[in-house]
Amino acid sequence: MSTHVATIRWSRGGRLFADHRYSRAHVWRFDGGAEVRASSSPHVVPVPMSDASAVDPEEAFVASLASCHMLWFLDLAARGGFVVDAYEDAAEGVMAEDAEGRLAMTVVTLRPKATFSGAKRPAPAEVETLHRRAHERCFIAASVKTDVRCEPVPA
Repeated sequence: MSTHVATIRWSRGGRLFADHRYSRAHVWRFDGGAEVRASSSPHVVPVPMSDASAVDPEEAFVASLASCHMLWFLDLAARGGFVVDAYEDAAEGVMAEDAEGRLAMTVVTLRPKATFSGAKRPAPAEVETLHRRAHERCFIAASVKTDVRCEPVPA
């Protein structure tokens, strides 16, 4: 078992609150010291109450799924004797009504593309297996009810 810590900081900054026009901008601080500017999504709360240049929770959700998948993929590739030179994923999340009629991230599609070098390179079927195994091991994907799909992009 391990514990992971994130501290969220927001301040009203003297603005009115009851009118719902307060800023949703805030800061995420992680246990290693990294700080990230965050805000509600401008798709949910319009600008200027949202900061479109900051990371919103929906984007972070998609990124955490993609990052977890990538980290497992890299580990499994290394264990298989493959050398990964680069990895890119244009992951996308869809927010829509779920079966209960609530707004939720219903589908996250990962579109990873890995580039390999070295004497031992995986065949397309081996790359698919690496992605399937990475998905099975991803802690974040195992923690959510969102339909997480993986559609690898050929190198």
